[in-house]
This record gives sequence, C-alpha cells and structure tokens, in this order.
Amino acid sequence: MPVLAGLSAIMLAVLILPFSVKKVEEQLEIFLFIMGCAAVTLTSQWSAGLVKEALLEPLKISAAVLVAGLLFNLLKNPIRKHLNSLISFTGMRAFIFLLIVLLGLLSSVITAIIAALLLVEIIGHLKLERKAEIKVVVMACFSIGMGAALTPLGEPLTTIAIAKLKDLTPPAGFWFFVKHLGPQIILGVIGIGIATIFVAGKLSRLGHGLKEENLENAKDILVRTAKVYLFVMALVFLGTGFKPIVDEYASKISYQLLYWLNMVSAILDNATLTAAEISPKMSLLQIKSAILGLIIAGGMLIPGNIPNIISAGKLKIKSREWAAVGIPVGLAIMLIYFVLIEVLA
Repeated sequence: MPVLAGLSAIMLAVLILPFSVKKVEEQLEIFLFIMGCAAVTLTSQWSAGLVKEALLEPLKISAAVLVAGLLFNLLKNPIRKHLNSLISFTGMRAFIFLLIVLLGLLSSVITAIIAALLLVEIIGHLKLERKAEIKVVVMACFSIGMGAALTPLGEPLTTIAIAKLKDLTPPAGFWFFVKHLGPQIILGVIGIGIATIFVAGKLSRLGHGLKEENLENAKDILVRTAKVYLFVMALVFLGTGFKPIVDEYASKISYQLLYWLNMVSAILDNATLTAAEISPKMSLLQIKSAILGLIIAGGMLIPGNIPNIISAGKLKIKSREWAAVGIPVGLAIMLIYFVLIEVLA
C-alpha cells in the first residue's frame, strides 16, 4: 500500500504540476527526470540494464532532431525562395492540402519538432487572414501529431511505446505502428488535409499574417536536442517506475474506455501518458485504442502535443484561439475513429 500511495502521488504530480505551475512547465524535462527517478527508487527497480536502456533509448530520436534541425536551418532560405513559385503552380488550396499531408507523413522521419518548425516557417510566408492561418496551423498539428506516431523517430510518444512493448511476443520493433496502425493513420492524415480545405475558409493572401518573432540558431538546436534526450530518458524511468501499477490496473480496462479516457492528452503531454499507461500485458486492441486516443486528442489544446506547443509559441496563437478550432475538430475525429475501431474490432 505505501508503494501504491507513493506511485499515485507521483502520477498526480506528473499529470497536474506541468499544467498548473509555470516553473515546472518551463523545466519540464528536469521535473520528469526527478519524478522518474523517484518512481524507480520507490519500486526498487534500479539496475544496470535500466540505466543502459535510459541512456541508449533517446539516442535515435535525439540524433534525428539534431540532424534534421541543422539541415532545416541550412535549407530555410531555399524553401522561402521557392514557396511563391510552388503556390503559383498548385494554387493555394492544393498547396494547403499538400502541406498538411506531407508534413504529417514526413514527421515520422524528420521528427514532429522539425515538421512543426517547417510549418511555422511556411505559415509566416503565406500571409493569409489570421483566422484562416490559425485553422491551417491547428489542422497541420493534428496531422503532424498523428503521422509522427508511425515510427520511433517521429516523436517521444512512439519511442517510449516501442521501448515499453519490447516484451511483447513478437517484440515491438521499429515498424510496429506502421504495421498495426499505418492505414488508419495515413488515411487520417489525408482526411485532415481534405478537411482543412473546407475548415480554413477564405485563403486570400493579404500581405500580413502570423509570423515567427524569434529566429533559431545553432545553439537553439543543440539545446532542443539535449532537452529531447533528457525528456525521453525521464520517460523511460517513469515507464519503468509505473510498471507495477500499470500491469495491475491498465490491462484490465476495456479498449473503449482507454480510448475515451485518453482525451486527457488534450491538456497533458501524450508521451508522458504513454509512459504511464502502455504495458506489454495489454491486448493489441487495447494498445492500438490507447495510442489512437492519445495522438488524436493531443491536437485539441496547446499543451497536448509538442507540435502544438512549438507552433503556438512561435506564432503567438492564444489558447482560446487554438481551442476554438482544436476542440470541435478533435471531437469529430475521435468519434470517427471510435466507430472505425468498433467496426474493425
């Protein structure tokens, strides 16, 4: 009972404090690292194997963030140079569709972070009416959040899920979510691209719009890479620390309830929730439902996903503006996917 009470207290702190205490939000990686160490200590699970896993697991996604970030910084000017020509060739609506779909699909390779930075760069160049640009940004972040879940390179959520599912039979590997959720995610990304054309409304270029205020340099890229490394390491510790409680309770929850409960990822980082609830003792249907719930609901509000936080911060989109688009769109997508899950179950 003392262990259960302690883990419950840690879980509540992880779920509540980043959303309610500014200092914790600003130093999230360090906070999660401390909480993860506390959970592992409380459950007496420290081992050389765990430390090795925590050191190695973040390497792939951190390397992807670093390399993609440096390449993006080099290619920003050529991207700006050719945007007008591309828009003239395709037309604005076709361009927006391609932007949403390609960012969603590429995010599983270039990472959700770089996809979000690319989105910010392009949106700053479009100079559409503000409301239209906000709608495009929110829809694009839904697409990026879903597409990035295809591979462990895309975002920490998938990295942690794969790490926690290595004890499955057969073990979850790099292509696990491509195999089991690939069609649903790819069709979802395309569907979001089509929906954006109708949701965005008028797409006239006005000569002004959302614009990034602080441009990135090499130091910013290195700091971000270090933060991603520490973030994933912290989630490895959290996932291991929560394992006893997850194995005991989460595997007994129905896939339908898991799906809808994960709407909480609209206000809480979905990678943290993945570390807290995914277990190899779950059925494949439970795992798929939980992940779909997390990646869809994560787009509804700014705190739910890394692309949202980056885009809203750099483009100065307010929480209320994001919610006005994200909540109705997210609920519609959640309902559509729930029907799909029930049909395919």
